Amino acid sequence: MSYKSQVEEMIQEYVESVGLTKKDTYNSETDSWNWKRGSASIEVFIADGKNNREYLCIYSPLMKVPAKEEFSFYRHLLELNYSKLGLKLAIRSSSEFVYAVSERDINGMDYNELSVCIKDLEWWADKLDDELQELFPH
Repeated sequence: MSYKSQVEEMIQEYVESVGLTKKDTYNSETDSWNWKRGSASIEVFIADGKNNREYLCIYSPLMKVPAKEEFSFYRHLLELNYSKLGLKLAIRSSSEFVYAVSERDINGMDYNELSVCIKDLEWWADKLDDELQELFPH
């Protein structure tokens, strides 16, 4: 069994540990797991890093970039990136959404580390989606 397959099994174990099922969370077309944590949408998948490495990726869209106060918004995101450990905030080039992101090389990953990565991102995403939308309403 490949290490990627082992990590996929660990993701499924995590999903089941929080009371969800593979049927409700796994999308075979995108090879990803998706669910909600509070108000946050969570997506988990393994990505090919194109450097002979694979990465656990955990993403959550937080909000659309506001049309007003863009400079203040981006500055606030950079300040959050500096102060929030284990989390980065990012914007995909093809999207108008800000994402909470956690990524880690799967090499050597065990279930405890995977679980902490997912739980941390779930917590931050559920907190920040509400906070950012309150600070920068559309």
